[in-house]
Amino acid sequence: MSPTIKVLLAEDQSMVREALAALLGLEDDIEVVAQVARGDEVLQAAREHDIDVALLDIEMPGATGIEAAALLHKELPAVKLVVLTTFGRPGYLRSAMESGADAFLVKDAPAAQLAQAVRKVLAGERVIDPTLAAAALAEGANPLTDREREVLRAAEDGSTNAELAAALHLSQGTVRNYLSTAIQKLTARNRAEAVRIAREKGWL
Repeated sequence: MSPTIKVLLAEDQSMVREALAALLGLEDDIEVVAQVARGDEVLQAAREHDIDVALLDIEMPGATGIEAAALLHKELPAVKLVVLTTFGRPGYLRSAMESGADAFLVKDAPAAQLAQAVRKVLAGERVIDPTLAAAALAEGANPLTDREREVLRAAEDGSTNAELAAALHLSQGTVRNYLSTAIQKLTARNRAEAVRIAREKGWL
């Protein structure tokens, strides 16, 4: 009999987390040994429970699933990483793969498919939702630089250029230039539209 696969489940919505844990718990060879609701609790839980696979939701407080994946990949490279998302945004897939994820699936995938993905990544395979893979290829790479993303993210709350400059320790002219370039790259009419487009594509 093959050893039980020890899984960490990171998901901030308790109902979704408990449902996923219950479904995976029905599998003979999979055991959910740890559950967390925050991205910044993932690494410690992974260490404490000596897990094989981490299932990480993208949208979490503390740190995103992609940030948690990158940290786990660096600190515990033997742990396999499955990123789950509600939003099929192509940019998320690219970011997840760059962070070291072994699988990228949408949350509404059948439970059997999720269990199969857990087994496959442990066997060294990579599992990607085919629809998301096609969309990511069609979309192309994120055109924004790290700095442009940082300024756009900071601008989401409607801060003025002066406020952004103070928060990011940049000059107002530099902030204006980053915003202008980002707006141009995204063919947006203004910063609010640029933020919306970048969010929808998973580029922020």
